[in-house]
Formats: sequence, structure tokens, C-alpha cells
Amino acid sequence: MRGWFYILMTALFMMVATAPVMADSAPPPAPGAIHLPMRLVPESAAPRAGSTVTLAIAATPDKGWHGYWKNGGDAGLPTEAHWTLPTGVTAGGLRYPVPGRLKIAGLMNYVYERPFALLVDLSVPAGLTAGTALPVSVKLDYLVCTDTICVPESQTLSTRLTIGDGAIDPSVRAEFDRWRAALPKPLGGEGVIETRGKTVRIAVPLPAAVAVKDVYFFPDRSGIIDHAADQALARQGDQAILTIPAAAVPTPGPVSGVLSIGEGKGLAFTAKPGTIAGASDTSRGVGAIVLAFLGAVLGGLLLNIMPCVFPILSLKALSLARGGGDERHARTEALAYTAGVVLVCVGLGVILLALRAGGQSAGWAFQLQDPRVIGVLLLLVAGIAFNLAGLFELPTPAFAGRSGAMGSFATGALAAFVATPCSGPFMAGALGAALVLPAAAALAVFAGLGIGIALPFLAIGFIPALRRRLPKPGIWMVRLRHILSVPMFLTALALAWILGQEAGVTGMTLGLAATLLASLGFWWTGLRQHGGKARAFWPALVMLVLAVAIVVTVKPAAAVAKSAADTAFTEAKLDSLRKEGRPVFAYFTADWCLSCKVNEAAAIERSSVRDAFARNKVAVLVGDWTDGDPVLGRFIERHNRAGVPLYLYYAPGAKEPQVLPQVLTPSMLEKLGA
Repeated sequence: MRGWFYILMTALFMMVATAPVMADSAPPPAPGAIHLPMRLVPESAAPRAGSTVTLAIAATPDKGWHGYWKNGGDAGLPTEAHWTLPTGVTAGGLRYPVPGRLKIAGLMNYVYERPFALLVDLSVPAGLTAGTALPVSVKLDYLVCTDTICVPESQTLSTRLTIGDGAIDPSVRAEFDRWRAALPKPLGGEGVIETRGKTVRIAVPLPAAVAVKDVYFFPDRSGIIDHAADQALARQGDQAILTIPAAAVPTPGPVSGVLSIGEGKGLAFTAKPGTIAGASDTSRGVGAIVLAFLGAVLGGLLLNIMPCVFPILSLKALSLARGGGDERHARTEALAYTAGVVLVCVGLGVILLALRAGGQSAGWAFQLQDPRVIGVLLLLVAGIAFNLAGLFELPTPAFAGRSGAMGSFATGALAAFVATPCSGPFMAGALGAALVLPAAAALAVFAGLGIGIALPFLAIGFIPALRRRLPKPGIWMVRLRHILSVPMFLTALALAWILGQEAGVTGMTLGLAATLLASLGFWWTGLRQHGGKARAFWPALVMLVLAVAIVVTVKPAAAVAKSAADTAFTEAKLDSLRKEGRPVFAYFTADWCLSCKVNEAAAIERSSVRDAFARNKVAVLVGDWTDGDPVLGRFIERHNRAGVPLYLYYAPGAKEPQVLPQVLTPSMLEKLGA
């Protein structure tokens, strides 16, 4: 009676909420009509005694109608199931697929507008003889709605099971595979929920490399969040942090739910109350922003002593010494240089925040993840280095330290762009904080980084006493230029190494070949300049265009397999290895499973473990459950696990595998097969 009372009250509430719309809508449905027809489907009609059989309550909403998830949101209700079962048979809870969202009259509903299936496991008692009939029926009470009307409905479904050999019809198995794929995947780790005032933050353990799309948190119960409010996502290391307005009267305590990460994809997890590291709120937001801004300024200031920035800053500072004591001229150049630096830093920040808002796990210097950008930067730094070394003269403010507002702006932009491969103290903390701050505050932090980089030249431009301390122009400036070429050559060497890491030996070879080609152009241009020939820069320009054409063809190196000995898991491969008498270590993982990745990095991929596997001839099988492969899912379930990680060791001749702990150590794995 209590369940029906809530259903009727919700139906009445929905009618009132949508009354203005209903005035012009179609007449109400005929009494007794079923708008969410269902059927009860057993995965196996002949389960074994002592086994578990899965049933599906397959539902198909009529056009324009929808059913509800376990938490209906602002105005829905879950399905109530009342089972009639033979003695000894028990039914588990209903398992719901990832829901969709439907906002009506400002109310958020968690719904199913397309065909869906609720799954439930029946435990069959042991000791039953073959042929024993098991009649099963269930009475379902639920709410079904359109945009304008809600109707409480009830259906009684029945099926008949017979104790047998557990056979499953292939067409039925395919249907269940599709239904299982729609279920949220259980996340290995726990989340953290933090409620402060009118804001809820939920941190979910999720590897930074996992790309997500249209992220949304569906809580299992009401009283946690404002269902209709927008949810903001930030990526902080291996955590996804959601910031959501709290419910009007929030209820404390742990919460379970589903994190939707894409169309029909979701992760089920539980979050316990706690403090989310690095999170900011209204009461301490100003302090966090100020600290992050000051850290960025200090980090940018220290970046000036890095080999990628110091030569450019030095030449630009000495250009003021050559320019004399014109106060207005000095300030104009300082402001133009600062504008160039800040504009590039803020521009990179805007792109970075946009990428992260789109679900990508980008960080500072994100552009350096593309080997083509590394190649272009290598050519640029090599050109600066050869110019400083005196190989050629190029009449651009960036390379030669010329004067002028436009030249200073270009030099500042170049300094900021060339600075991206470098990192210094205070930068990591400041930029890390920027990624969890609101967009406006984050851009202020990126601007602070630019101000820090520009600060020395800004000070020289605005403080005459500092300019007077600069040494007078002389032959020593030529020697200094040559000396400053050394750190730029070292920067080029570092970029070549990074290119090799990203694009392999072939990519690094192409990058070095392009650099050599550009260098020949610089040398040829230098000869023509020393001979006083017109249009001396043409060889450098032509060779540089060809060099850029080469580096833009560089592609990232193909992903290297974790180990040549690893094989994708299949039950057929497992059976084959066991028949050979080999020990087998099988592990099941997923890209979104943080504990999986920790175990792989800390234990499975250690060289000592791999050497031990090789000595003991342990075969390694890897089951990747990232996409919810239903075949792997059934295998995992057979080992009493709802999800990953799962680690199994099959000793030669053993009937059953040894289920290893979910936290692995190298010493634990090194002993396998010994």
C-alpha cells in the first residue's frame, strides 16, 4: 500500500506540474491500457541445481512514454517487484541500465525512453533433481509517463524453469549480452563526497588518460543534489571532480550512484563523506585564487633562468642598453613584450580549459603531446641557436633583439611559446590549482604566469636605475651572444630527445634531418649576407619551408605492447595453455579502473616480476573490460566478482585458479610458478 501511495502521489504531482501543457494535449489514455509492456525472459530455461540464473524484465515503452530508473529524479519512482518463487529459490535486487535524462517544467527525471531491461539473479537451491519444475512469477508496480501525464501501472509476469544442464540458446545469450552491456560497470575504488553549504563536490577515482563525454552523476537516492542543476566537471590527476548545487535539504552520509561517461556508458561507485584535496569553495576561493596567482607569477619569474628563455630575455634587455635612455621608448617596449607574453600564456590557457571541458585530460604544455609541434619547436630553437652563434643574421626582433613595439611584442610571444617545454618551481602547484578553479580565475592564473615571465624586462623598462646598471654596448656583446647559443643548443637537444620519445627513432631521425636541412639554409644565407648579396635570406626561407614540410609528417609512435609475452584473454587460449601444463597468470583490467592501473604500474609491469614470469614460464593473459565485453563479464561473474580488477593464477594441474588479492605486490607475483 505504501508503494502505491507514493506512485499515486507522484502521478498527481506530475499532472499538477504540467497542467499548463496538458490544457492543449490529447485526451488521457483509456483505462487499463498498458504503455510499458514487459516480458520476463530467463537466460537459461534449464538451470543447473545449485546455480544462479539471470532473468530479464524486458520493457518497451510506447512512443512518447517513458519508465523510470531506481531514483526517478525530481518526479519519478522506481519499479517495485513482488516475487512468487518456489521454496528455496531467492531473487536478488533489480539491476538497472544507465538511465537518460528528461527535464520537464524545470523538473529533472531519470528515465528510459527506449527499450530497456532490468536484470535480476535467481539463486537455485542445490539437491534438486533434473526435470524439477520451478514456476516463477513477479508482480511489477511502476510509474509510466509522457511529457504531460503520468499513469501508475501494474503487470504480473510469469515463466517456468526446469532443472537441467544450464544450456543457453545462442539468440537468448546475444540478447542478454546486449542487456548486460547497458549496465553500469562497477568502479573498483571508492569516491569522496564533500558538502559545503549549498555545494556538493564528488571526487571519483578515474585515470587521467580516460576520455569522458557528457559526464553526469545519477545519485541512487534523492536529498543529495539538485537534480535539475548543471554539473561542472574538473580533472585533477587521477580524479574526476564534479561540483553540483546541493539539494534544498541535503541528507548527510555516503551515497551510491552512477557516473555517466558517454552515450549509454556508466560507472557505478560509492562515495563516502570526506575532504577533497585541492577543492575550493566560496569561503576560501579568493585565498586559493590569490595563492595560485602568486605561485604562477613566481614560477614564471624563475622560468627566466631556464635555458629556453634566458638567452631571449638577455638579448632583449641588452637591446635597451643599445637604445639609450629614452624613457618612453623603454616603457613602450616593456609593455609590448609583456603583452606578447601574457597573450600567448592566456591563449594556451583558453585552449587547455576548452580541451578539459570537452573531457580530455590535457595539462600545461598539452601541445607538446603532438610530435609535429615538437618538430616545429625544434626548428625554431635551432634557428635561434644558430643566429646567436653568428651563423647568419635575420632581421627579426625575436632573433636579433631589435627595437620597436611590434618587435618587442613578437619577442614576448616567442619567449612564452619557447618556454612551454620548460618547467620550474611553483609552476606545477599553481597550474594544477588553475585547472580546478572557475574559468575566469584559471585564466587569471595563466596571466600571472605570463606576468612572471615578463617581469624582469618590465622592471628594466620602467626602472631607469636598472637600465643604467646594464653594461655599455661593446665587443663583449658579440661574445655573450655566442655564449648564449649554448643553452639554446641544449634546448634543441632536449626537444630532439622528446621527439624520439613521442615518435620513436624514425620520428627523431626525420626531425634531425629537417633541422640539418634548415641549418644548411641558415649557413647559405649567412654566406650570402657576408658577401653583401641581395635577397640573402631566400636559401633560409626555402630550406625552412621544406624542413617544416618534413616535420609535419611525423606521427606518434605506435603503442608498444606491455610485454611480448602478454596475450589477450580468451577462454580457448586459457584452456590451451592449461593443457600444455603451463602456469597462467590472468588479469582483468579496464582503462577507467584506477586500482587496476596502480597494480599494473606498481607490480605487474615491474622488470623483476617479468623476469620471474620468464624464468618460471608463466603465461600472461590480459582481459580488457574497458568496453564492457559481455563475454569477459560472464567470466568475471563466475568468479564471484562484479567487476575489475580480478587476478587469477592457474597452477599446473590445479582444478580451480587461485584468486589473488586486489592489491598486488611485486614479491607476491615473483613467487608465482616458483
